[in-house]
Amino acid sequence: MKFDLDSYRKELEGKSAREICAWSVETFEKPNVILASSMSLEDQVLTDMLSEVSPGSRVFILDTGRHFEATYDTLHRSMSYFNVKYEILEPDAKEVSEMIQDKGPNLFFESVENRKLCCEIRKVRPLKKVLQTVSAWICGLRREQSITRKEINSIEWDSENNIFKINPIFDWTLEAVWKYVKERGLPYNLLHDKGFPSIGCEPCTRAIEFGEDIRAGRWWWERPESRECGLHIGKKK
Repeated sequence: MKFDLDSYRKELEGKSAREICAWSVETFEKPNVILASSMSLEDQVLTDMLSEVSPGSRVFILDTGRHFEATYDTLHRSMSYFNVKYEILEPDAKEVSEMIQDKGPNLFFESVENRKLCCEIRKVRPLKKVLQTVSAWICGLRREQSITRKEINSIEWDSENNIFKINPIFDWTLEAVWKYVKERGLPYNLLHDKGFPSIGCEPCTRAIEFGEDIRAGRWWWERPESRECGLHIGKKK
């Protein structure tokens, strides 16, 4: 794997994000690559690129059951705009029911452990199931987003899921993302216009104040170093 990773990184040096998307499908073959979308600005950029270089490529969204209505509206508009049939992943209903019966619907406010349990059931487990069907997944992670993402590269080995993780816009700034969205006229979550730079589940997301970190509105009651849901945690190389 290390040889492949080093080789792949050399291949990707100097490539644009669009070229990395095309390379991903060519290298791993279309059915074996999937784009993870949360309807974020970054994911809209990648969906646009991927749908152009490889129409019919796989894209999924995790429907946790706690999203903002604005997120569902963005999904609805995106389906027709990009002509993409999103794979909608939902948590196991029995696991959600048992968790709520045991700890209540808003357990995540009570402890980091409870919050991570909720993320595990609503996000991580459905993610693991779909990643078992592919060899690589494409993500909209950027180094600029948070202290937990400063070391990401164009391609990594995701040891948690035993597949490659590809980050085509890992070195983009937020300004560059917005520029692409505006120039292309892409549909985006209108909460971004109301002070929400990073949008997750409704109870766990708030607008941020001027000068705050762009992910300060996610799980804002926790310390910054713990503000990941588990989707992008694991030993990466």
